[in-house]
Amino acid sequence: MDTTSTVCHVVAVPYPGRGHVNPMINLCKLLASKKEDIRITVVVTEEWLGFIGSNPKPHNIGFSTIPNVLPSELVRAANYPYFYEAVMTKMEAPFEQLLDQIQPPPTAIIADTELLWAIPAARRRNIPVASLWTASASVFSTKCENVKMNLFEDGDLKLDQTSELGELEDPRVLKLALECISMVPKGNYLLFSSVYELESQVIDSLQTEFPFPVYPIGPAIPYFELEYDSNVTSVSTSGNGLDYLKWLDSQPKASVLYISLGSFLSVSSAQMDEIAAGLRKSGIRFLWVARGESSRLNERSGDMGLVMPWCEQLKVLCHFSVGGFWTHCGWNSTLEAVFSGIPMLTFPLVSDQFPNSRRIVEDWKMGRRVKREVQGDQSLMTREEIAEIVQRFMDLESSDGKEMRKRVKEPRDLCHQAIAKGGSSDRNLDGFISDITKAAAIKRTGVPI
Repeated sequence: MDTTSTVCHVVAVPYPGRGHVNPMINLCKLLASKKEDIRITVVVTEEWLGFIGSNPKPHNIGFSTIPNVLPSELVRAANYPYFYEAVMTKMEAPFEQLLDQIQPPPTAIIADTELLWAIPAARRRNIPVASLWTASASVFSTKCENVKMNLFEDGDLKLDQTSELGELEDPRVLKLALECISMVPKGNYLLFSSVYELESQVIDSLQTEFPFPVYPIGPAIPYFELEYDSNVTSVSTSGNGLDYLKWLDSQPKASVLYISLGSFLSVSSAQMDEIAAGLRKSGIRFLWVARGESSRLNERSGDMGLVMPWCEQLKVLCHFSVGGFWTHCGWNSTLEAVFSGIPMLTFPLVSDQFPNSRRIVEDWKMGRRVKREVQGDQSLMTREEIAEIVQRFMDLESSDGKEMRKRVKEPRDLCHQAIAKGGSSDRNLDGFISDITKAAAIKRTGVPI
């Protein structure tokens, strides 16, 4: 990257998980596209550079690496609390070392909120730091309330495991996550991968609570890489070589159920087998992304659909033949469905996915639940139940189906208005860029920030 015309150098460091790396990269691409004389260095683990290093990016974005916190992602999947603790302890020293060596010196840092050490590292160097929260603003607000209620007593976390934040989550992870939240007021900015109009009340409240700018800049999804034509017909293949977009082109309008239950902390193999059998029994067309199990599930699912190890999710959701999304309700997936105007069949598995599901079904009324959200319910959904649910959800002619599909238009339109020129997210991105470029100019003159 040419550094001669750089007005500021932003170092961005995401938490090393797909639901965190993707929105951070998308935010960086948005910033880089808005102001070409901003230089951005994204700091990722060596493993993550292997995943994303070859992806197209603007000329003013580069990567730097730090060592992996664990030998492989398989270890992470097998013992998530151990991985989470490792992120909080093993990434700090190499990041700080890199921070002191990187050239030109950083003038701003964007750090994932769930990196406990990032804000202290920035403060020690008098570098302005923005905390990027990659879940909903509502979940952030709930966690703030838990911090205020002094849930820590004698070093132990006091948390009702049936609460909105406690479902299916390890107490060690929750304790560290809340410690991360308690660090946010020591930063300089708070960024949300959300749209103001979708969470206006909670964002208004947070803006009065913090003594620094709070910017909802979302959705931090790759909408800028799409043609704004819902007929997406470009050729694309996944890991097994199948051209899934070409297959979608051949299907009737709104006839395909897209299924993705997340890249991590997914459902059991036994439940996946029941889903496959249920899809086969339903007779509904489907495109199913199932990392690591696509070959096995393809054999069990019948000939009405495809099971793929990977796809470009937003392109799929924007395709004319897709009429529904069976989702684990991760925030990024939720925002992509909102952007695409696609109703959701919600299947939350852990943590913030439960309140996201409730927002989709009860507040936005643009989805239906696959099953009751009962913590600790390990019973499998049967293929008969799945077939019935899927058939009902994809019935475009029922009054319920028509009403749900009409409901998706309002949040979709709010999302599109926010990212349009002069919209709330567009203005917030401009405001944040203005803030960090002014701070960089002040720093160059030697005046304290």
